[in-house]
Amino acid sequence: MNLLPFENLPVHAPRKFVPTKIDLGDWNQIAPLFDQLEARAEKFQTVADLEKWILEGGELSAAIDEESSKRYIAMTCHTDNADAEKAFLHFVENIEPQLKPRQFKLAKIYLAHPLRKQLLAEKKSRYEVFDRNTALHVELYREENVPLETEEAKLGQQYQKLSGSLTVQFRGEEKTLVQMGRYLEETDRALRQEAWELVANRRLQEAEKFEENFDQLLKLREQIARNAGFPNYLQYAFRARGRFDYTPEDCVKFHTAIEKEIMPVLKKLQAERKQKLGLNSLRPWDMAVDPSNQPPLRPFEQVDKMVSGTQQIFNQLDRLLASGFQEMQDLRLLDLANRKGKAPGGYQSTLSESRLPFIFMNAVGQQRDVETMLHEAGHAFHALATRNEDLYSYRSAPIEFCEVASMSMELLGNEFIETFYAAPDAKRARREHLEGIVEIFPWIATVDAFQHWIYSHVGHTRQQRREAWLDLMNRFGGDVDWSGLEEARANLWHRQLHIFLYPFYYVEYGIAQLGALQVWANSKTEKAKALRDYQSALALGGSRPLPELFSAAGCRFDFSTETVKPLVNLVETELAKLG
Repeated sequence: MNLLPFENLPVHAPRKFVPTKIDLGDWNQIAPLFDQLEARAEKFQTVADLEKWILEGGELSAAIDEESSKRYIAMTCHTDNADAEKAFLHFVENIEPQLKPRQFKLAKIYLAHPLRKQLLAEKKSRYEVFDRNTALHVELYREENVPLETEEAKLGQQYQKLSGSLTVQFRGEEKTLVQMGRYLEETDRALRQEAWELVANRRLQEAEKFEENFDQLLKLREQIARNAGFPNYLQYAFRARGRFDYTPEDCVKFHTAIEKEIMPVLKKLQAERKQKLGLNSLRPWDMAVDPSNQPPLRPFEQVDKMVSGTQQIFNQLDRLLASGFQEMQDLRLLDLANRKGKAPGGYQSTLSESRLPFIFMNAVGQQRDVETMLHEAGHAFHALATRNEDLYSYRSAPIEFCEVASMSMELLGNEFIETFYAAPDAKRARREHLEGIVEIFPWIATVDAFQHWIYSHVGHTRQQRREAWLDLMNRFGGDVDWSGLEEARANLWHRQLHIFLYPFYYVEYGIAQLGALQVWANSKTEKAKALRDYQSALALGGSRPLPELFSAAGCRFDFSTETVKPLVNLVETELAKLG
C-alpha cells in the first residue's frame, strides 16, 4: 500500500554514483558506497577529482535524504498507520545512527585533504560556505550523541502522534482540534467560548504527557550539549544551527525591540477590538472573530477550491511561479486537507534527489489556510529555484532566509486575494493578515525567550518553567483576560510544536518577517524589480552567507530597533488605509 500522495516522480538527473536499483532502507546496501568514497579520496590527483568526489557524496546524501523525507511524509500524513510509523522508526533507529559517523568521516577526509587549500584558492567564492559548514559539522560531531539524537527523534514522533490523535465531541460530531479553529471566528460569543474551552480542556487532559515528553527531550538535549563541550544547550544550539551571523545577545535585543516597538501597536489593536466588539474585556475566544462582528471569512469550502484559487493568484503574480505550482498539482505533491490521524501544522519538504517540493497542511476553510498555502508555496518556489544547483548542500538555505521566501509570498500573494473574495472581504483578509503579523512578533519573542530561559537554566523544575512562561505571557501577551483559565494559560506552550521538535527554530520567523516586509515595501515602489530580486536570491540557495542572501533580495540583515521601527510604521500605515 502506497501511503504517499505521489508516486513515480520524474528523475531530475540520472544517478552517476548511486546504483539505480538500491534499497535505501537497508544499511548493508548503503555502507559499500561510503567505503568507495573513502577509498577513492586517497587517489585524487587534481582539484577536479576532489570536486567530482564532493558531488558524488552529495548525490548519495540526496538519495538517502529523499528516502527519509518520504518516510516522514507518510508518517505525518497517517500518524495512526502502523506501517508508516514502523517504516519511519526503522529509518530513525537503523539508518540514521549508521549514517552519521560515515558522513562525519567523509567531512574529516575533506578537511584534511591536501587538495582542499588549492580548491579554496582557485574557487573560494564557490566553496567557502561549503567549507565553513563542513568544518562546523566536524567540530560538533560526537559519536556518543548519535544514539541520543535517535532517541530525540523518536520522542518527537511521539509528540506528533499524541497531538495528531486529539479530538473532541462537539455538538454530536467528532472534530479534530484544528477543525475546531473555525468556530473561534463565529460571531456567536457563547459558541466561541464553548469551542475554545472544549479544545483547551482536551489539551489539559494530556498536559502530563506533554510535560513528560518534554522533560525527556530536555534531559537528552542537555546531555548532547555536555558531550559536545558546551555549558548548556543554548550555546550548543546556536552553534549547531550555524548561526554565524548573530548571537543569543542579538536575540535578546530583538525581544526588547519587539517589546518597545510592536507591543504598543498590538495593545492599540486589542483596544480597538474590545471597543468594536462592545466588551469590557477581551477573552481568549474573542481574538479570532472579526472585530466588527461580521461573519467569518470563508475563502473556500473544499480544498480543491483553495488550490485553484491559489493557482489564479500565481497566474497574476508571475508566470514562472504559476508553472511551478501547476507542476506540483500535476505530480500530486500536495496533501492539504485536515483529517483525523494527521500530524498537526504545515510544512514543505524537499525531495532532495527528485529536487521537488511537497506541501503538507491541515486546511479547514479559513483565511489562515490561504495564508499557510501561500507561505508553504514560497518554500516550494525556493526549492524549485535551486533545482539546477548540483552541489547538494547548496540546494537548501539557512532557515532565516528560507522563511523570507515563504513570508514574502504571503505578502505578495495577498495583493491578489480577490481570487477568493469580493472587494470588501478582500480588504478584511488583508487587514487580518497584517494584524496577524503584528500579533506574531510578540508570540515569536515569547517562544524564543522561553527557550532561552529553559536551556540556560539547567536543572530547573516544572514549577520554575511554568513561572518563566507566565512571566513572558505577562510581558508579551497584551491585554487579554485569562481569569479562571490559569491552567490553560500556563500550558499554552504545549501547542507550539517547534519547542518539542525543533529547539530554537522560531526566532527565524521574526528575523525573516523583517526581510519579507522589506521585500513587500520594495514591491510598493518597484514591483517588477522587487520580484526579480526575490527570485534571484532564492536561486542562490545556500551558496552565500546569510547577509548576502538578504542583500540579494533587496533587504538588510538586521533585527535591531532601527530596522523594526520603520517596518512597523509601514504596517500601521497600510492598516489605516484598509480602515
